Amino acid sequence: MTDLADNTRDMHFTIRYLTRYQYDADVVDNMNALRVRPAANAHQRIDDFTVRLTPDARQHRHEDYFGTEVVEFEVSRPHRELVIDVRARVSTQPQPEPSGSVWAALAEAGYREAGGEFLLQTEDAVGHPLLVALQGEVAGAPTPLAAVMLVAELIPDRLEYRPGATFVDTPLIDVLDGRAGVCQDFVHLGLNLLRHRGIAARYVSGYLFTTGHGGGADSGDDGVESVEVDTHAWIEALLPRADGEPFWVAIDPTNRGLAGERHVKIGHGRHYADVPPIKGVYRGAAESTLEASVTMTRAEAA
Repeated sequence: MTDLADNTRDMHFTIRYLTRYQYDADVVDNMNALRVRPAANAHQRIDDFTVRLTPDARQHRHEDYFGTEVVEFEVSRPHRELVIDVRARVSTQPQPEPSGSVWAALAEAGYREAGGEFLLQTEDAVGHPLLVALQGEVAGAPTPLAAVMLVAELIPDRLEYRPGATFVDTPLIDVLDGRAGVCQDFVHLGLNLLRHRGIAARYVSGYLFTTGHGGGADSGDDGVESVEVDTHAWIEALLPRADGEPFWVAIDPTNRGLAGERHVKIGHGRHYADVPPIKGVYRGAAESTLEASVTMTRAEAA
């Protein structure tokens, strides 16, 4: 793993993901699976991670098929409130500038093996005029790297970013018809375009530290910046290398370019359904209400 302490563009964040469920009657056997622990990789180091539950419950942790840590727990006794308080400290650094190879490299056995299931196309919106047009533009890119970077530009050019325009299960054909969506929709479209051209691509879930919304972050005299954010999504595409193993490059079509040190990755999969932050069920006739917030705080290294 790269030594993050040696890079002057390192960023250091504390993250708090607070979720509160309230029920209008007692519920029992409340079982949940959390995908909220930041990933550890060559560009990201996890300095601390805790999950606190109210009511308290025993936690079980394992990695899922794609390598994302899953925290599972069950509250069996009756309760009317469930609070999940997740805290993490993370250090990040920029990904290296990507370089690409020729299209013919995508057909090599080593690339196909490395790409695996992330090469498998979905059947969403087959034949939709806008999708066909976008696929044609991506097919005309001179190199795989050029195609990946083109996707990051084409999608925000052709679709409007509009919070509330879609839901987590909105099909791609509806996104294309409405020409609007959110980061999750931009990613699902990007995955379709890249896989259609033979480039392996995966859905990434995480957080993006940004001061571009809501008037900016709160900044104190101690150099600490704090901002509330939403969960975010971007793409990792597998590029062939002229000499060596293929490598994953991260692009953010919502923000028109490469993902960087402001992105904190949680996990990845073929699509959103592989990396939902929280998924659970409970037993009882109660209705529930949900409050959730993510606060990212950036500070200088100690």
